[in-house]
Order: sequence, then structure tokens, then C-alpha cells
Amino acid sequence: MGSSKRNDNAVQQRLSPVAISQSSLQTLYLALALAGGVLPWLANLDFMQAYGASFDLGLFVRLANANPAAASLSRDLAIGATAVTIWMVSEARRLNMRGLGWVLLSCVTIAFAFGCPLFLYLRERRLDELKANTSSTGNATQANSA
Repeated sequence: MGSSKRNDNAVQQRLSPVAISQSSLQTLYLALALAGGVLPWLANLDFMQAYGASFDLGLFVRLANANPAAASLSRDLAIGATAVTIWMVSEARRLNMRGLGWVLLSCVTIAFAFGCPLFLYLRERRLDELKANTSSTGNATQANSA
């Protein structure tokens, strides 16, 4: 059994292109969430300054599809964001995560580029929590059997 576990770890290390610590990964996700909240909104503010203080969603969508390059990016984001949102809901249920409603709301009101990394940060925290609970339960089980 020990040999099999070592082989599994070796395979995971070879498949993982970059080894990043969990805390570094969480920090990275938070930094991406911050950038994903600020940068799109800077562009949104530019849009509102150029086209009127009220956010005209219809005009925004028309401009987002004004040429083939913009349409490609818009469609790419729409399809990718839909797939990732379905996964986020499924994953949040599987891990019994808290805060999914806030994440989904932030995807719509702030930016998907904010909500998705925020979800990934919360997911990593939940995985750490589950791992700690499993470790403490395992230690208690070992102590009880001794």
C-alpha cells in the first residue's frame, strides 16, 4: 500500500507543471479577483463616461459585438463563463461550500473576472478545511484504536 501511495504522489508531481503552495494559490486567486473587479470596472466607467452616465446595457451589448473580434471575445466569454458557472454550482454543492450566492451575485454585478477567482479562493479554503477535519478525525480514530 505504501508503495502505491508513493507512486501516486510521483505521478501527481509529474502531471503538475508548477508546484504552488496552497497559501500561494489562495493569494494568487485573491489577487486575480481584485484585478478582475477593478480592470473591467475601469472599462465600464470609461463606457459610461463616453456614452452617458446611465449604463445602457443594450448599447453595451451592441458595442461588445460591433466587429468580428469583439463578437469573438463576447461569445468566448459567454460560453466559457456559462460552463464555469455550472461547474461552480456543482462544486459548491459537492463540497457543501458557503457563500455561493454572493459569488454568483458578484459575477453579475461586479464581473465574472472577479467572481470566478473569488470562488476558487473560497474553494481552496473549503478544501483546506475539509483536509484539516479529515486529519483531525483520522488522528482521533488512530488514538481511539490504540
